Amino acid sequence: MMSLTVNLYYTGQNGAARKFAEEMVSSGIVARIQSEPGNLKYDYFVPLADPETVLLIDSWEDQSALDLHHASEMMQELAALREKYDLHLRVERYRDDFKNNDHDERYLRR
Repeated sequence: MMSLTVNLYYTGQNGAARKFAEEMVSSGIVARIQSEPGNLKYDYFVPLADPETVLLIDSWEDQSALDLHHASEMMQELAALREKYDLHLRVERYRDDFKNNDHDERYLRR
């Protein structure tokens, strides 16, 4: 299995990115996305060095699960909120093939 992780950086002004993330949670959109088939993670974080940016870590089982999410009505709701808060977006995509994960074990404290 090859999972897909997308890091989305939402940036605005005067706390807009944080307000966007808070409304995504309070409106129930986040819970609905997290319950979609194939969603592995959908969580927001605030980078310490940039309080005007919110990072979304969005992971899916595969590209087809992400494609179904992108075709859902929730994407229109999300896009409307992004416009409401006048946010700019930067995206990074990563794939995990689950090979050689043992190399990091010696650095982890469990």
